[in-house]
Amino acid sequence: MLFSLSILFTIQSHSYHKSKFINSANFLTGGIYNSINNISSYFNLKSQNQLLAEENKKLRTLLYDSEKAADSVYLDSSKYGSLYKFTTANIIKSSYSLSDNLLTLNKGRNDSIKQDFGVVSSKGIIGIIDKTSDNYATVISVLNTTSQISAQLKKTNHFGTLKWDSNSPELVQLIDIPKIAGTNLKKGDTIITSGRSSIFPKGILIGAVEDFQLDTAENYYEINVKLFNDMTNIEHVYIIENRDKPEITNLSNE
Repeated sequence: MLFSLSILFTIQSHSYHKSKFINSANFLTGGIYNSINNISSYFNLKSQNQLLAEENKKLRTLLYDSEKAADSVYLDSSKYGSLYKFTTANIIKSSYSLSDNLLTLNKGRNDSIKQDFGVVSSKGIIGIIDKTSDNYATVISVLNTTSQISAQLKKTNHFGTLKWDSNSPELVQLIDIPKIAGTNLKKGDTIITSGRSSIFPKGILIGAVEDFQLDTAENYYEINVKLFNDMTNIEHVYIIENRDKPEITNLSNE
C-alpha cells in the first residue's frame, strides 16, 4: 500500500514521470481498443469483405469502362492527382449515439498523420483528424455538433456549411444555401464537398437531399442530407493529406 502511494506521489509531483505515465496509459488504452477491434473485425469479416468486394468491383469498372456511372456513390481517389495523398486506416473505436462523436484510427504521427487531415471512406466523407499520438489518431466525426464542413449542391455549385443537429446518425444538415438555389433543388440531389478549404478536395461525396425548407427569415435553405455512409458500420477509411496545405496556411497567416 505504502509503495503504491509513493509511486502515485512521485507521478503527481514530477512532470517528467507524469508525462511518461500518461503516455504509457494512452499507449495501453490504444492497445486495448486495437485488440478489441481485432476481435470485432474477425466476427465482422463477412460484411466487411462484401464491402471491399463491392469497392474492388467498382474500381475495376473505372479501370476498364470508358464512362463512369452517373449515379456512383463511390470515391475515385485517382482523379485527385498528386496534390492529395491517401493513406489507408482502420477504425478501432467509434461512436454515433452521442452529441459529439469521435472515432479512433490505427494510424498516427509515425505514419505522418497530422491534425486537420480529412477522413473519408469509399462512399464519402467521415470527418477530420483532431489529435494524434505516435500510433493512433482521433477523428471529429461528421456526427459531431462542433463539426463544420464546406459543402455544396453538385449540380448548381451553391455552397453552405454542413453541420449536425444530433437527431439522427443518418442525416446531417446543410445550411446557408441561398434562396435562389431553390428553383433547381429537389429530393435526391447529390451533396459534395465544395473544395473551399484546404482539408477536403472538391467533389468528395457526402449524401443526397432528403428534404429542405427555408429558414425563419426565408433567405436561406436548410437541407437535410442523408449520408451515403452508414456511420454505424464503418471499418476501413482513407486519410487525405493536402500536400499544399502548409503553403496555403502560411499565405493566409501573412
